[in-house]
Amino acid sequence: MPKVTAEYREARRDEITAAALRCFQARGFAATSMTDIIAESGLSAGAIYGHFEGKHDIMMAAAREVIGHRVADLRELSGDAAPSPADVVSRMMTGLSGDVAKPPLLLQVWAQAMVEDGVRELLWTVFGDIREAYDHYFMRWAVEHESLAEDAAREWTAALMPAAIGLAQGYIVQSAVFPAFDADAYIASVHRVLPH
Repeated sequence: MPKVTAEYREARRDEITAAALRCFQARGFAATSMTDIIAESGLSAGAIYGHFEGKHDIMMAAAREVIGHRVADLRELSGDAAPSPADVVSRMMTGLSGDVAKPPLLLQVWAQAMVEDGVRELLWTVFGDIREAYDHYFMRWAVEHESLAEDAAREWTAALMPAAIGLAQGYIVQSAVFPAFDADAYIASVHRVLPH
């Protein structure tokens, strides 16, 4: 039997995750079953369960992938100088709009987190990753542009963090719910509120 490479396993996991995201977008997270994901992927149940324990495990992989894309977006902003907090948050928001896990799906997952512990834990993990990325870039900005020492920069970053995360969450909610949502105007307002 040929040896399965890590690249093959990763490609298969990505294929399953993409199928699951298509199902979540079409049916909603709560209404999607493993049977739906299996049918959408075109793979056998054994192939799916050989990579994932279940729907929450797949959603965690999808969330990690989406956040990985956003962190990669942020790395593109990094040159010799730190990107501003406004640029960091704006890039996070515009990246989410173009990803497969669009704001309406994210909002469904948030709603499900109110009633399912597994989904709530998933969100805590994802937001931990986002906070870590924000923390890194905000700290750099505070040191480079605010001329703060490391301890003061850490305090400055901690004070800014709730508003920065709230602005991104507001973008997700409004873009998912309001048909006339103006993404450009929202991002312009982020640049008025956050240091830039």
